[in-house]
Amino acid sequence: MLLVEFIKLKKYYSSMVLEISNNVSLPDSDIVFSAIRAQGAGGQNVNKVSSAIHLRFDINASSLPDFYKTRLLNLKDKRINKLGVIIIKAQRFRTQEKNRAEALERLQTLIKSVANVKKRRVSTKPTRTSKTRRMDEKTKRGRDKQLRRKVINTE
Repeated sequence: MLLVEFIKLKKYYSSMVLEISNNVSLPDSDIVFSAIRAQGAGGQNVNKVSSAIHLRFDINASSLPDFYKTRLLNLKDKRINKLGVIIIKAQRFRTQEKNRAEALERLQTLIKSVANVKKRRVSTKPTRTSKTRRMDEKTKRGRDKQLRRKVINTE
């Protein structure tokens, strides 16, 4: 896991970078973390330990290229609020470091998902042979259905 190594290295280096692609990276200053108490069943430390992580990422104030910003703002995602702030809550693990790594990974996948430009579909006409094949199939199907009818004597 690349992001787990990122968290370990973050203790030693004050300014780290989250790699989005070869050309795009996010400085650590664009991302705001806050520790909160996790939901769910607890144990001895339920009211003492804040192991869940809230990640906040302001799209407008970030150093992302405009291409990414516009696509992220146009994205219909419940994690992006009206002000253009991505809020990710990670609470799957028991430790803050793992939850922080998971939140960063989710942010990375969200930003990478808007980078993929979908190919535009080119509409095509059906060929003449496919049209005739379709019509032949329809007449055959109609003939089969006609043979299933009751036989009426017209004598």
